[in-house]
Order: sequence, then structure tokens, then C-alpha cells
Amino acid sequence: MELTLPGLHHLTAVATDPQANLAFYAGLLGLRLVKQTVNFDDPGTYHLYYGIDEGRPGTLLTFFVVPSAPPGGPGSGAPSVLQLSAPEGSLPFWRERLARAGVTTSLRPRWEETVLAFRDPDGLPVELVAAGGDPRTPWLAGPLPEEYALRGLAGVELAVARSGPTESFLGKILGGRPHRRDGTRTRIAFGEPVPGHFLDLAATPDLPASRGGAGTLHHLALRCPDNDAQDRVDAALQAAGVATSGPRDRLYFRSIYFREPGGSLLEVATDLPGFTGDERPEELGTRLCLPPALESQRVAIERGLPTLRLPGGGAPSAGPEYGTGEGDARAATSG
Repeated sequence: MELTLPGLHHLTAVATDPQANLAFYAGLLGLRLVKQTVNFDDPGTYHLYYGIDEGRPGTLLTFFVVPSAPPGGPGSGAPSVLQLSAPEGSLPFWRERLARAGVTTSLRPRWEETVLAFRDPDGLPVELVAAGGDPRTPWLAGPLPEEYALRGLAGVELAVARSGPTESFLGKILGGRPHRRDGTRTRIAFGEPVPGHFLDLAATPDLPASRGGAGTLHHLALRCPDNDAQDRVDAALQAAGVATSGPRDRLYFRSIYFREPGGSLLEVATDLPGFTGDERPEELGTRLCLPPALESQRVAIERGLPTLRLPGGGAPSAGPEYGTGEGDARAATSG
């Protein structure tokens, strides 16, 4: 069965401080906090979603916030670098904005792109990729002017010891096609070869296995339109001898999980139902949302979670904060 998934859905990483995470991604980088909820498998911890507008698939970045998580270690068998799409010509603005916030950056070319690399408060490698061809508009109600605002995911780097088995798997089962090659790097495109559809395989022989923890990417999710399409993906994976989780209801989408030959955890997530079933579009991210099965525990869950100060106001917090408007970034402070 020939399957072609239409692009990336989201990336999920691990963080330790929810306020610092919110300040960095919503305040400094200007993404929208689309949803504040909890890890459904560990409801004592936040699961924060960032994206564009109402949480368009392909713009989503999510974090399991685990204060006790030890630092992770890079290596094969895991997504290794988050890539966000920035408008062409915007990187000088971003380099200055990040520098004002005390964030060290480096600038490098890659193929026809220019890449600005840095790390988030937990040490997660992040790249702003300025490349043409991104048809998506940014969050126009966001804190940054359109000419600088991020468009969502550009792609993700996947660290592998050998790229061949992973490339074959992605092509034969999930419809990913080689788009560019350069030495040990192979770019796989899902659907249209534009930002939001790319997965870069970075091969390093004898690379040690990754160690999950704070500052690492936990998994990559690819898109599919609906439950029927996801069932076909699940069947194709199982027919190829790949063990899957079976469908899991994540309230805002349905998921299946599995591992590719290099060991990375992958997910296929549906575009629907989306994030507006429990909040109005204009209210997204402004309150703690829980799945129905956890509503009876709301009081205890809220008591155990730190209060977040949202962009534009809210309860005080001792965490670092960054400005939300153009030219308003400032260095993080420590108590």
C-alpha cells in the first residue's frame, strides 16, 4: 500500500521549568501558547503546546515539563535539533533579539538556507531556518511584526548511526522522499518539499545512543488527515512487522506510536479534531484544560502545578522572563 503523509504535525521535547519555557517560546520567540494541559500519562506535570493561530498542524511544538528531569544526552535514536521557519531576511533581527536576551547564537549556511543556531533554557538545540518557499502566514495577532514572526516548524534533525535503514523505512511505509543530499546529511520531504515537511537525517557512524531527559526532543509526529488514514498507516506498519501502540486519544488529535529502525520514537497524529473543542479560538492557552477523565481531579492537579504568568499579565513568578514585543527582549535574571 502506497502511503504519503502530508508533512510534520508536531515535535515534543522535555523541559524543567514551565515559566522559563513559556517566557522563552511565547515571550522571546513569539509563538502562541495554544494549550496548557497536563501529560495525560502523568497528570502531575504540565504539557504545554505552542503554535500559530489555532494550532495549525505543522506549526506545533509541545513540551513535557518535568522539574525533576535530569539533563539528557545527544546521540543516535532520537530527534536531535528543532528547526523553526523564519522569514527570509529576518535573521539579523533575530540574532540581535536573542543577543539582548543573553542567548548565544551562531550563523551558518546550509544548502540554499541560512541557519541561526542557539539553545533554549534547558539546552535544547534550536535552529531558525531562513528559507524561501514557506507558504504559511505567521500568527498575525502575535507580538511580532509579520516580517519577523516565525511560521512554525521548518523541520527536524534526526540523529542516526546509519541513514540507509531509516531512509528506506520512511520511504516504503510513510511516503517520505529524498529531497537533498550533502555528505552525511539527507533531507527527506513529506508531501510538498517546503518548510514544515522536512526531516533531516544526520548520520554519524558509531554514534552513542541518545539519553532522554531535559533539553532533548522526545518524539516527532507526522500528519495524517483523519482516523481512517491513520488506521491505514497502522495497518501498513503492522504488515511490515513494526509494533505500534494502536490508537491513543490525545483529545486534540488521535495518535499512534512506533519506532523507526534507528530507534527514534515517531508518532502519526490526525489533523482533527483540533484545539477549540474546550476553548474558544480567542481564549486558547489562557487556562488549564483537562481531559474529561481527569476533571474530577482538577482541584488536586491545579494545587500541585505551579501557576503560570501568561504573556500580557498573570500571577507573579520567580522564573526568567523575556519581552514580547519588537526590540523588547531582555536578559533573563536569576534570584
